[in-house]
Amino acid sequence: MPDETPSGEAPTLETVAAVAGVSRATVSRVINNSPKVSPQVREAVEAAIASTGYVPNRAARALVTRRTDSVALVIQEPESHLFGDPYLTGIVRSVSEELSDTGIQLVLMMVRTTEQQTRLERYLHGGHVDGALLVSLHGDATLPARLREQGLPAVVGGRPLGADRDVTYVDADNVGGATLATRYLHEQGRRRIATIAGPQDMCAGIDRLAGYLAAVEGEPLVAHGDFMRDSGVAAMRELLAKEPELDAVFASSDLMAGAAVSVLRESGRRVPDDVAVVGFDDVEAALWSDPPLTTVHQPVVEQGRLMARMLLDEVASGRPAESVVLPTRLVVRASA
Repeated sequence: MPDETPSGEAPTLETVAAVAGVSRATVSRVINNSPKVSPQVREAVEAAIASTGYVPNRAARALVTRRTDSVALVIQEPESHLFGDPYLTGIVRSVSEELSDTGIQLVLMMVRTTEQQTRLERYLHGGHVDGALLVSLHGDATLPARLREQGLPAVVGGRPLGADRDVTYVDADNVGGATLATRYLHEQGRRRIATIAGPQDMCAGIDRLAGYLAAVEGEPLVAHGDFMRDSGVAAMRELLAKEPELDAVFASSDLMAGAAVSVLRESGRRVPDDVAVVGFDDVEAALWSDPPLTTVHQPVVEQGRLMARMLLDEVASGRPAESVVLPTRLVVRASA
């Protein structure tokens, strides 16, 4: 049980100092991880903190350390995408798990409109967080570079368009994964292979289309979506209207691949007998699809955790890490 003060009030720095037999300044140095404290004194102060139940004042500590012990996770999508996209929920979960034992608070922020973007930048520049993780950036993303110019560490999930060497990101090998998928379909004897490409204002969408184009034999057959299911439905119907004899589809996300399977069934095609389907992401839903999806695995959990570690390392050291591209691999199931 924590010691009670005579007045019944919450314990203070002075309370801890009296119990530990040291000065108030020494207690403050221990709380702020100053190296100017001997191991014996540190142990005595930490024991006093535990016995009194003292909780350091975060705001006061921030004045000393210039740290907020908070990082922002910024997702440039509407909330409906976050809760409907297993990739985004996987990133949020893995970042949260990586931070869970660090004492760092995660601040989740969704931005899509220009007004939201302006408010976001004002918040980030206002010293409310120690760094930012940026995910699902669209267009020529200058935000990471602007944050760095302001001295705020930032790590991006996925290579942003227009990224320069000063931007740190963790990406998956999207070109290589899409090439693997398209070549596999050729190896299975498929000759009229279409693709449902992702958004062309994001590097993931651009790179997965590039991988398909590098590997497809014959005339490309392309429709575009936004990685979400509804766009996959529309794109698959468009492809069938263009080329009723197509015999394979590479979709740039598992959500669009699952939608393609549904449309193909509605049109009387059997999967994979008549049309083979390959997705990208290897989210859990790919396992429970009917038939289970052949897909390109990207290491979402590793990506989120690595982003968090890289950001915390930069906050601590002041030195940005080198960008990382994680490998992808093909997972063969029953849809192709």
